[in-house]
Amino acid sequence: MRQFGVMTKFELPKILGLIVALGLSASASAQMMINGAGATFPYPIYSKWFDEYAKVDPSVRFNYQSIGSGGGQKQILAQTVDFGASDGPMSDDNLSKAPGKLLHIPTVAGADVVAYNLPGNPALKLDADTIAGIFLGQIKKWNDPKISASNSGAKLPDQEIVVVHRSDGSGTTYIWTDYLSKISPEWKTKVGTNTSVNWPTGIGGKGNEGVAGQVKQTPGAIGYVELIYAVQNKMPYAEVKNASGKFVKPSLESITAALATAQIPDDFRFSITNAPGADAYPICGATWLLVYEQQKDPAKGKKLVEFLRWAAKDGEKMATDLQYAPLPDSLQQRVLERIDEIKM
Repeated sequence: MRQFGVMTKFELPKILGLIVALGLSASASAQMMINGAGATFPYPIYSKWFDEYAKVDPSVRFNYQSIGSGGGQKQILAQTVDFGASDGPMSDDNLSKAPGKLLHIPTVAGADVVAYNLPGNPALKLDADTIAGIFLGQIKKWNDPKISASNSGAKLPDQEIVVVHRSDGSGTTYIWTDYLSKISPEWKTKVGTNTSVNWPTGIGGKGNEGVAGQVKQTPGAIGYVELIYAVQNKMPYAEVKNASGKFVKPSLESITAALATAQIPDDFRFSITNAPGADAYPICGATWLLVYEQQKDPAKGKKLVEFLRWAAKDGEKMATDLQYAPLPDSLQQRVLERIDEIKM
């Protein structure tokens, strides 16, 4: 039996281990958690930003739920998150429901691509009328004359077209339906533009991931996904005829060309679908972070503003590696000025 207060050589490592564990626990609890939710369209770049920013400021961590733009708008309105994310700008009606002034902070631009699953996966060209016809459920087979007209030489099977669309409220859908509403009066009247619509035909997939998965596993499928998801999943995607009558492949260059045409108002709510210009891909859109001008928690607000400044300057440099177009310098400057308006 040993005297009280005297430590054996076997107990020392246990005590040291406990001290280390307590230190780690204190360090973990000292980290501030900033919560966000919304768009799946920019999820790949936001994930990259959050990982990289942890090296810049280890005192803060980001928890981002990729639940779709509709969910992001709902959660920021309910103030259950510190920021929302959306690929469609919020409507006047939705903004009027906010308990405070909400700011749209544009981050990057990307493209909705028309991905498909066909035998041999031939390179396809699709024009606006054909895309609208397929998604209205009027063009039902892959060897339809309207598809064949732009694809002479391609082997198009006598196979049913299976349309795949988003099942959740989605900014990717907002961009897609915004484009279809601009090029098809029938679509505009019957379906319209929104993050969630009543689809005339097709099956649903949750998130860009879900649509990509459905298209990959369903013979004869066609669907819309953000460019990086098609690239990462090695999916073929079509060239689309733009407003100038030229077939354009979705790419960093053709997204940048569309973004360059944008007329951007003071509130940063803008659309770049069906953009003019020979080199512009027609189904492009920006994506936004949604942040209250007046922050409820000053400590969190300060950290969020520091992150937003970093993203607008350093984060933009990472966009091209993930197939997103960074904001033009002139717009970046305006965004930084808007971030400075956030109050703690």
